[in-house]
Amino acid sequence: MLMQQVHVSNPSSSCLILQKPCLRDITHPSFQLWSRPSSFPNQRKQKRVSYGCRSNGNKIKAVAVTEAENKSVKVKATITVQPTVGGIFSEMAIERGLDDIKDLLGQSILLELASTELDPKTKLEKETIKDYAHSKHRSAQEVKYEGEFEVPDNFGEVGAIFVTNEHHREMFIKDIVLDGFLLGPVKFTCESWVHSKYDNPAKRVFFSNKSYLPSETPEGVKRLREEELEQLRGNGQGERKSFERIYDYDVYNDLGDPDSSDDLKRPVLGGNQHPYPRRCRTGRPRCDKDPLSEKRSSTVYVPRDESFSEVKQLTFSTKTLSSGLKALVPALKTLIVDKNLGFPVFSAIDDLFDEGLYLPPLKGIRSILPRLVRHIKDIQEDILLFDPPATMNKDRFFWLRDEEFGRQTLAGLNPCCIQLVTEWPLKSKLDPEIYGPAESAITTEIVEREIRGFNTVEEAIKQKKLFILDYHDLLLPLVKDVRELEGTTLYGSRALFFLTREGTLRPLAIELTRPPMDGKPQWKEVFTPCWHSTGVWLWRLAKLHILAHDSGYHQLVSHWLRTHCATEPYILATNRQLSAMHPIYRLLHPHFRYTMEINALAREALINGDGIIESSFSPGKHSILLSSIAYDQQWQFDLQSLPKDLISRGMAVEDPTAPHGLKLIIEDYPYANDGLVLWDALKTWFTEYVNLYYADDGSIVSDTELQAWWEEIRTVGHGDKKDEPWWPVLKTKLDLIDIVTTIAWTTSGHHAAVNFGQFSFAGYFPNRPTIARNNMPSEDPSDAEWELFLEKPEVIMLKCFPSQIQATTVMTVLDILSNHSPDEEYLGETVEPAWEEEPLVKAAFEKFRGKLIELEGIIDARNADRTRRNRNGAGIVPYELLKPSSEPGVTGKGVPYSISI
Repeated sequence: MLMQQVHVSNPSSSCLILQKPCLRDITHPSFQLWSRPSSFPNQRKQKRVSYGCRSNGNKIKAVAVTEAENKSVKVKATITVQPTVGGIFSEMAIERGLDDIKDLLGQSILLELASTELDPKTKLEKETIKDYAHSKHRSAQEVKYEGEFEVPDNFGEVGAIFVTNEHHREMFIKDIVLDGFLLGPVKFTCESWVHSKYDNPAKRVFFSNKSYLPSETPEGVKRLREEELEQLRGNGQGERKSFERIYDYDVYNDLGDPDSSDDLKRPVLGGNQHPYPRRCRTGRPRCDKDPLSEKRSSTVYVPRDESFSEVKQLTFSTKTLSSGLKALVPALKTLIVDKNLGFPVFSAIDDLFDEGLYLPPLKGIRSILPRLVRHIKDIQEDILLFDPPATMNKDRFFWLRDEEFGRQTLAGLNPCCIQLVTEWPLKSKLDPEIYGPAESAITTEIVEREIRGFNTVEEAIKQKKLFILDYHDLLLPLVKDVRELEGTTLYGSRALFFLTREGTLRPLAIELTRPPMDGKPQWKEVFTPCWHSTGVWLWRLAKLHILAHDSGYHQLVSHWLRTHCATEPYILATNRQLSAMHPIYRLLHPHFRYTMEINALAREALINGDGIIESSFSPGKHSILLSSIAYDQQWQFDLQSLPKDLISRGMAVEDPTAPHGLKLIIEDYPYANDGLVLWDALKTWFTEYVNLYYADDGSIVSDTELQAWWEEIRTVGHGDKKDEPWWPVLKTKLDLIDIVTTIAWTTSGHHAAVNFGQFSFAGYFPNRPTIARNNMPSEDPSDAEWELFLEKPEVIMLKCFPSQIQATTVMTVLDILSNHSPDEEYLGETVEPAWEEEPLVKAAFEKFRGKLIELEGIIDARNADRTRRNRNGAGIVPYELLKPSSEPGVTGKGVPYSISI
């Protein structure tokens, strides 16, 4: 008979009600293994193997006492495996017959239970208890295997399970449940791929759900913890295989394809010449023509558990994106033969939403893109038909209004670039010997003419009324190179805005600048809103140019660089330096799911040489170089924090009496209003979590894994900026809280704000053209060009807009990128298994969930408030991009945990 004896140091502890051993101040049992496996891969998603709670004051100890050491208990292990497209249950698998035989023989999966305790006599690891699991149940949704174990009463707690996949193909294990113990079933939630032993004989290990700081790790687990991390780091050698789980660093040297064409050679991003974050190393061979570049391939390696395409439903957005790009884009190129063909009239743009484009026969295209491709039964043909975006549905002429131009800088797709004007006159910091006179052409007289009756420029700056979108110095050095490309142009640009009494931004002036080039001096001109027809059309064209610049900056910097690209080093360092048992690993894990997979796809088809971005956005083949320049000149880790970002742009000042400790300069700033509530909810949740695991600041400094993690992020993942003075130190709990909140905000709130509104705001491309193809008609015009502008200004605008192939390709991609999967994992919606098993952590998470539900109501109330003119009014789409939850589809709301699309 097995009895439970409990020693209690504080009988008032609430943990006794749960009848589960408490984890806070226990001397944790440890385990070692009889034989040392050669590999200890990291788990991706785990659940309970033992119970516990954390408490600062109560000390509870649970031990098992047996009447006879030779007694044992029968334990049944149930393994749930999910059938996958290419896994062990694929009907097309050549090895399927052999695997079926193994299932019949009951030798499908070998399990080994490992004890947390050492042998009391030898002080060595106890021998693992082994058994084969055999197939018991099979359906379309899951396959269950069962194994039975005789577990001696003196074996101790099961701390780990080793899995050997005896099949010839990998399998996806959802969970393992051990039934038969006195305290109830023990569950390991795996959610992970397990390789075939024929690919790699190393066993796969899944640990218990207890979180340990390195200093608290039981002696028997220390070696496993260290060796697991060593295996995950790899040795930096060889080409990575698809089943591997190796996390290593490399530069961005795989965006070009010089072996195919000299024109597809691209600079290496990462290093002194072109600073950049690091990406995951694949180990592919180098190009024949350029030894600095890596050969491209049809598939891009990511560590196996970062890949999801065969696990996620077929409607998952990134699978759709991959298939859509490979099938639809080539079809569009055959349909629209002339890549420079523009839209002849505005009604032809509307036809994309009303009539659609007839597609050539494409097998399976409707199942891949059911939202975009419709079948016309009468003629038995497929058409590409776009749903009108929400903005267009509300107001078909929204894109023409200057008020909407100003509003979208605060509540649109790129609301994180507007900044306060603090110095006058405006002046370039570029070398005037190269780029011409530094003084802006936006003079005091021009501004005061536009704000006549309100303020002088001096008063407007003092009262914080002038704001600017400034891409002048960032773009001007690229103008000459971009203008050498076919079908596009570029300027350095600025747009100035005035804050009205109603709290809205009124556009005042747009400046476009061309540097000295081709024997011509610097050209710059200022365009303002006008009542005369010529001025009206010049103003509209100037808006087209700066909106194209804003679109490029949004996609390449606000979106790709600040979220996708900057986050990959965090993921690599977390898996390389933080054990899966580390509480910070478990805190950040949901914020990293699937990001490496979507980043690999981006390198394959979006940001690569001649990819979607290069072929359809203003910087053309220099697009990714622009991203590197912005990283070098502008990116700072500390400024990825929302409060510090707002302060740095002059959009807020610190005020302890104000909500969130900040006073916004523009009170109705929807991105900041909603974002700060979300930021505070994240920070409060992380504060409670960190305080549960770290007793004091000293435990932060002494956490060897944590310090190595932060060191690697700074000096390797973002190594080109390792010597910058703005990097936060990691010495206190507050330091850690700020760091993890910044990372989580980047992957959740910031990414949602710049991604899921893409189709709503840019689906009707005249509102946010991605490219401007022709110069302003007032820049060195010939008589014929100027005459055409005066006779047919609409034709000039249509020629400047993206071509038909550019517009339809971008619209297709933006529709997919804005789409939520039916199985999206929204922030705060589902508690992580490791959090659920710790009562105090679960309680903190439930408070976090409650704050997110409250945020939903706050956003609804703000959108209904008529005084908030930047989110309420005739034809205005409510600002919901930071509303935490959403239904599937293109909704313009919903904040997932991670960058999963």
